[in-house]
Amino acid sequence: MTETIEYWLVWFIAHGLGWLPRSVARLLGAGVGRLVYAVAGRLRRTGLRNLELAMPEMSDDERWRILKRLYRNLGWQLAEFCRMERYTPENTADWIRYEGLERFLEAESRGKGVLILTGHLGAWELSSFYHSLMGHPMGMVIRRLDNRRLDGLVNRIRCLHGNRVLHKDDFARGLITAMRQGESVGILMDTNMTPPQGVFVDFFGTSACTASGLARVALKTGAAVVPGFLVWEAAERRYVLHFGERIEFAATGDSESDIVALTQACTSVIESWVRRYPDQWLWIHRRWKTRPAGDDPVYF
Repeated sequence: MTETIEYWLVWFIAHGLGWLPRSVARLLGAGVGRLVYAVAGRLRRTGLRNLELAMPEMSDDERWRILKRLYRNLGWQLAEFCRMERYTPENTADWIRYEGLERFLEAESRGKGVLILTGHLGAWELSSFYHSLMGHPMGMVIRRLDNRRLDGLVNRIRCLHGNRVLHKDDFARGLITAMRQGESVGILMDTNMTPPQGVFVDFFGTSACTASGLARVALKTGAAVVPGFLVWEAAERRYVLHFGERIEFAATGDSESDIVALTQACTSVIESWVRRYPDQWLWIHRRWKTRPAGDDPVYF
């Protein structure tokens, strides 16, 4: 019963925002973000703790400003997701553009598959959708939602233009197959993991247990690893889907060391993007929850 109520509540919100003009939907989405910011004290505390860990030189006032803008951006992303069914290449042309698309196309032309390194930065749901809308469908590694009806609703929207979902609980074989077929798959690689799925690498100067699946697959298949982030560029007042330089790597014969090295390289790239757009990263996630043996917890 609870799952049914949750499903219909989300359905009504999505369709309500979806039929509003985009400017109005984003305004309401920002309002939802402000409301959540006001009532979600635990998430605020997590966000402040993460900012203290990552950017100790920053003032408390600036940390608060970053968190407030983060919730605004999350509200905007809610509005965009609710409207995605109506988006076309024509009606998105004036508020989304590519930067570095040639880097993705060059990696794709190698024929060994492309692993798109990304994270919870900017409008991550819109990024894969827009890429497929523009003729580049891709796979997405995601976690199943507990509510299976809601999971189906969300995935239907995600996959309207040829995208497909690879669930985290059974993705390894499908990911290797996709690379061998020359396909592209996006992987969100900035969430807390636990061993053995995760390895410890440096993230903002603190050890963070990080998913090693991308590195394992890249080293096994020779797939290209290309960073991709859709962020809000305030100066342009539009989103830009940035593709960064391909991450170079080579196997040395020591597989575990190679996995850690490539995972560190990917994590360092994510950190560099978060530093560029600090108010667009998901600081409210407990990124440093898993600690190396003997380390004290960082959340209280």
